[in-house]
Amino acid sequence: MLDLKLIRENPEFVQKKLNQRNGSYDIQPIVQLDQQQRDLEKTRSSLQARSNEIGKLVGQKIKSGSAPNGEEVQSLRDEGNQMKAKLSELEPREKDLKAQIETLLLTLPNLPSGSTPIGQNETENVEVRRWGDEFKPQSENLLPHYEIGEKLGILNAERAAKIAQTRFVVLVGAGAALERALIQFMLDRQIAAGYLEVLPPLLVNTASLTATGQLPKFAEESFKCADDDLWLIPTAEVPVTNLYRDEVLAADQLPIHHCASTPCFRREAGSYGRDTRGLIRLHQFNKVELVKLVNPGTSEQEHQSLVRDAEAILEALKLPYRTIELCTGDLGFGAAKCYDLEVWLPSAGTYREISSCSNFLDFQARRGNIRFKEAGQKGTQFVHTLNGSGLAIGRTMAAVLENYQQPDGSVRLPDVLQPYLRREIL
Repeated sequence: MLDLKLIRENPEFVQKKLNQRNGSYDIQPIVQLDQQQRDLEKTRSSLQARSNEIGKLVGQKIKSGSAPNGEEVQSLRDEGNQMKAKLSELEPREKDLKAQIETLLLTLPNLPSGSTPIGQNETENVEVRRWGDEFKPQSENLLPHYEIGEKLGILNAERAAKIAQTRFVVLVGAGAALERALIQFMLDRQIAAGYLEVLPPLLVNTASLTATGQLPKFAEESFKCADDDLWLIPTAEVPVTNLYRDEVLAADQLPIHHCASTPCFRREAGSYGRDTRGLIRLHQFNKVELVKLVNPGTSEQEHQSLVRDAEAILEALKLPYRTIELCTGDLGFGAAKCYDLEVWLPSAGTYREISSCSNFLDFQARRGNIRFKEAGQKGTQFVHTLNGSGLAIGRTMAAVLENYQQPDGSVRLPDVLQPYLRREIL
């Protein structure tokens, strides 16, 4: 959520930054409602002050000898009752204005950071680096991962559609074992890098999705329970970040680094016809997520290290990738700055996103009221939150199957996975 004070004091700056995004955002309704609310608050404060003054005057008059039911005291009481009646009218109006402002603020995305490249769409994203060209397969006629999986008997989409619908898969035998091995490998690496593992609920309430920015904007992307205020998580970012919602942390508790392996559930609304086969775009998929809550002073450094922690997984697996810095027009709703990691898929001859590493600054913390307090200081500050995939398991499996496929149709496992699977070949 954006800072209302910033909008009030620097509306031109806020509007300019929002205009750099891909979308149409107008802060004038908020500016106008805020002015109305503050005018009303000023009037209410004046009336409240006069009401308090009348209460004191009545007591003083009676104490000095005036009759409690006399004309002078009764006149003051009548005025006091008028003040209270006006206050009872103003308070709900002010509350309603605040609610309207809150609703509008929840629809505004984060402001791009000053270092984010300015651009209209993904064509203006900036390639920061690429790694592993020497590991790209040189063979021709390479199969896509879903054909490899079907030939090996480790991936079955037809039976998944029978028991659910399309955009689900069943992993069988070595396929299930490979998925499990990838998860354990990634968790082991991130725990060794200093992340504390958590295993959160897979169902969260509306407040949790609102805090991290999925609601109200992405309601159609999410699966909601019909009879409860519960939603299936789209990513572990939601429950892990919300572990600290409405809390004031001590400064020495920061930074907090968590990793979590969970299934993720997404409707994939708006992606009709895209990646209908295989592991790239599913309604349910596993992911290892990295989440950080940090002191604002270390935010940028923490972001860079988070990106490196995700990149390290790809390098350990010897999967070629490139790192892309997103331009303002391609940023996600809550991100101020974001790097995407894209893994090489040889069957398509292109890179595909496998991790998105975002710095939200205080955007999520403001929505979720997550603050920290320095020792010896009176006030509190909002933490900065960051997260990224470390990595998406299905897409990693797709990349392993394609990059490690052999001429005889088998798949040689990356060296780092062989101890987990106790085998070298699929």
